[in-house]
Amino acid sequence: MHNNVDSLFDNLWSNYLEVTPSAVKVHELLGSTQQDDVINDHIALRTFNHEKVGLEKLAAHFKAVGYKECGEYHFEAKKLYAKHYEHSDPSKPKVFISELLLEKCSEELQSIVAKMIDSIDESAVTAENFLYSGTHWQVSNETYKQLLAESEYAAWMSAWGYRANHFTVSINYLANFETIEAVNQALKDAGFALNTSGGEIKGSPEVLLEQSSTLADHQPVAFSDGEFEIPSCFYEFALRYNKPDGELYTGFVAASADKIFESTNAR
Repeated sequence: MHNNVDSLFDNLWSNYLEVTPSAVKVHELLGSTQQDDVINDHIALRTFNHEKVGLEKLAAHFKAVGYKECGEYHFEAKKLYAKHYEHSDPSKPKVFISELLLEKCSEELQSIVAKMIDSIDESAVTAENFLYSGTHWQVSNETYKQLLAESEYAAWMSAWGYRANHFTVSINYLANFETIEAVNQALKDAGFALNTSGGEIKGSPEVLLEQSSTLADHQPVAFSDGEFEIPSCFYEFALRYNKPDGELYTGFVAASADKIFESTNAR
């Protein structure tokens, strides 16, 4: 495991850029000339609720560099459970980890995922690079499509594995933008397609968090039966509001996160 929080995030970012080249353009678009105002609000990671690779196994990597558990979330329709973590240094990004509840899925899906997890070496899960190690298996494009029919989340995991599913620009720190509407308009003017599930803007000042996101880039994956382009990762944008006590809200809104998941939907 890492012992330095910054090197962990540097590695996660490099790995994310490999399959999300549009992120560089987002930085150029939203950052001021100094570029140091594009601050990462949070990242998200996906996994399965299997004892070998469950949410807590991923969280251990962040706890090792000073993170603590702060909230939990349920997504009944998508059969997901999630927690978020915060660092003792509030300038460090928050972390959102979700897992697919396999027992709520079909036997076919459970069987496919079990084979994928079997391919992971036990020692790999605690290795320094596990959170950005990608897939430890290879599935066919047919299997990917079979998973896609039941769970977009499982299909995405089968193709991309362990990596940051998205990074998030904190609108609060941008020098040239004050509202999420202005950020969204700049993105659209530059040719980015936004996730419109549940509206372009998820959340509201009333729930203390507004979020939007691009649709995932399309990148090639080497499946066992050929190379195919599928959705990879995306970029999110978050504007946080102060709670009644004057402190900035640091949690997440399940109803909004539910729609953000759909940024990687096949289209």
